[in-house]
Amino acid sequence: MKKDKKQEDQNIINISELGEFKLIDILTADFKPVLKSTITAIGDDTAVIDCGDKAMLITKDLLVEGIHFDIAYTPLKHLGYKSVVVNLSDIYAMNGTPTQIVVGIAISSRYTVDALKEFYEGIKLACDKYKVDLVGGDTCSSASGLFISVTAVGTVDKDKITYRKGAKKNDLICVSGNLGAAYAGLLVLQREKKVFMANPNSQPDIENYSYVLERQLKPEASKFIIEQLNEMSILPTSMIDVSDGLASEIMHICKNSRTGAYLYEDKIPIDPETISVAEEFNISPVTFALSGGEDYELLFTVGQEHFEKLQNNPYIKIIGYITNVCDGLNIITADGKQIPLRAQGWDAFKNNRV
Repeated sequence: MKKDKKQEDQNIINISELGEFKLIDILTADFKPVLKSTITAIGDDTAVIDCGDKAMLITKDLLVEGIHFDIAYTPLKHLGYKSVVVNLSDIYAMNGTPTQIVVGIAISSRYTVDALKEFYEGIKLACDKYKVDLVGGDTCSSASGLFISVTAVGTVDKDKITYRKGAKKNDLICVSGNLGAAYAGLLVLQREKKVFMANPNSQPDIENYSYVLERQLKPEASKFIIEQLNEMSILPTSMIDVSDGLASEIMHICKNSRTGAYLYEDKIPIDPETISVAEEFNISPVTFALSGGEDYELLFTVGQEHFEKLQNNPYIKIIGYITNVCDGLNIITADGKQIPLRAQGWDAFKNNRV
């Protein structure tokens, strides 16, 4: 029987309404692992492949000009560096060690050889710092802009793999470093671009924003935190990197672990420069941390027996605890109010941040 136009319209799904993660669920619903070597497929920071004594970790990120970066204020060397780091961060989030990367780029005719050499200088800097090898890739032409595809490979002992699932009731929720700085840097860059577009003779006012700009343009992966946890003999029960905002990431952990969570607003680590930028834009600094994204810190849970090891660590903050799934996800404000947590972080299909 022929469907009328109203029925057909109802069956059309708008990708922007779905968002990235629901779209992935729809597109991959029929894909089930058939090989015994596939330990974990889609749904975590990386895929996990059985390689005998160890497991191999594989991840990929795609960076698109005009969506993930604006070449007007992004140095190509920084972009090359960041393209590598965002992938290595996923490997560390599985408690692994990155080993190799493969880089593919599609380039339009407006990019010169010298510009691309600068981009690859950034890739080499990241490879040297994190001790990974560039082992291959692909290049092709693009009708417009620059497209970057990086695949990272790493290894991990099978008994030390840390997934998004695994968090248990009463586990401590911890985060490394500080949050919201990358988004603060992005807002400053976007503001200065608008000023320049209105007056090309103006000079950017970025002297007092060095930290947040670096966090946006040249982030680092949390290799040091993984090393510290190992030295303290702490194996997290669950872990994820903070690429889409704290709220989104704790939701991933709780969804996969089938738990709830309480976060404490006054425990969330935020750098003073980030707070200053938030005040300039009349936005709560906590909003930057919950929804900003691109911090590439590690969010993880540990058993309460590790409290004393972590309570005075300057690089790791305890920001809440895991509860029963029926309790939901909540944030306790500085004045003691309990508010349901909502994820409004970065989504490539819902946001156009550059």
